This record gives sequence, C-alpha cells and structure tokens, in this order.
Amino acid sequence: MQIEMLIGKLHQATVTQSDLNYQGSITIDEDLIEAAGFLPNQKVDVYNINTGGRFHTYVIKGRRGSRVIGLNGAAARMVQTGDRVIIAAYGTFDAKEAARHVPQVILLDEKNEIVGRGH
Repeated sequence: MQIEMLIGKLHQATVTQSDLNYQGSITIDEDLIEAAGFLPNQKVDVYNINTGGRFHTYVIKGRRGSRVIGLNGAAARMVQTGDRVIIAAYGTFDAKEAARHVPQVILLDEKNEIVGRGH
C-alpha cells in the first residue's frame, strides 16, 4: 500500500513579489527550501490564506537569506504581494515509511523569518 503524506510545509509565508511575465513557478529563499525539506523543481501546493485560493506549481531557488517568496507566471494572478500563504509538498510512502515519517513544518512570521516548528 502507498500512502500520500506531507513532506514539509512553510506555514504563513508572506508573498514578497509576483512576476506575471516569468515562465512560472514559486521562488523560495534557499534557506527556507532546505528548512522545509523541499527540492528545486519539486511540485508544491500553495494555499492563499487571504483568498482561499489553491494551486500547484514548482519550486525554484531564490537567493539565500533574501526571505523571498515570489509567485511567477500564471500563479502571479493567484496572489498579491503581502498575501499570507501555506506552501506544502507531499510524497508517497509505503506503510512502514509512513508510520515513522515526520514532516518538516516551518512556522514563519510576516518577514518570512523562521519562528518555530509545528506539526
């Protein structure tokens, strides 16, 4: 049996930029990518806390330490700078892996600074 589980999430990230003319994706500070256990080009779900909108895109590295959360291409239409979002990645595990898996849940403040870890 295969079970889809949360790998990691950035909780209440603040959108710092949007670029409709970029080819698409979400730009995330490399420090935050690592903290959440994401990989470049990995599919993620984005949940806009302000609007309730939900969509998929993929991760690209932003400058380390920049605290950037930037939506690009078509996804730029789904957010406004300043919106708070949840960015989540999921993976498929067998039952044994799923039983011991612990997701990386990163809690952020309004400046995208890490303020804690959740569950």
